[in-house]
Amino acid sequence: MYPQDSQMYFTRARLAASARYGRLVIPRPSAAVILLRGGERSLDLLLVRRTPAARFMGGHWVFPGGAVDAGDGDGQPGLRRAAVRELQEEAGVALPSGAELVPFARWITPEQSPIRFDTWFYLTPAPADASPRVDGVEIVDFRWLTPAEALAEQASARLELAFPTLRQLEQLSGFDSAERLLEHARAHEHAIRPVQPRIVGEGEAARIVLP
Repeated sequence: MYPQDSQMYFTRARLAASARYGRLVIPRPSAAVILLRGGERSLDLLLVRRTPAARFMGGHWVFPGGAVDAGDGDGQPGLRRAAVRELQEEAGVALPSGAELVPFARWITPEQSPIRFDTWFYLTPAPADASPRVDGVEIVDFRWLTPAEALAEQASARLELAFPTLRQLEQLSGFDSAERLLEHARAHEHAIRPVQPRIVGEGEAARIVLP
């Protein structure tokens, strides 16, 4: 269990509002990109900071991503098109045609949330000429960090990671290069299972629990 004051996923107000509302919200399909650089030598990841004004995860550091649009299509092809589009919109990085997107994880927002997503996370190497930029509106900052650096920044309260991002960084910290991470993900992509945390309790006593 995790303390509510971490605000990894929700504010107390949103939890309370969701509990009062009492209707299950169907999660929207969405996709995110874990952009890698370092090749065989190291592992750096691109993280972006959502504007504090955002309704969902405002101010949190996340992997670039967002909901699938009608024009993206359905299933895995639609998810991959959404991932590529969101990476360019949020971080200014355009992937080349046919770029490899390797599934790494799938997270579903808890049932109690008034805003829900069913998100696939994909790994892909950064293009050699990648030069991230943010629009200053939806996304207000970006950083290249190793998993260990990002976790240390979170621990020292210098940045606030979204809960799924934090847990995936803990997994990613076990790899010392982008290439070895990609090799592992390619070998295990068919074993991905959705992770859906639960919220136990209400108000001040609410806690997030992993399955």
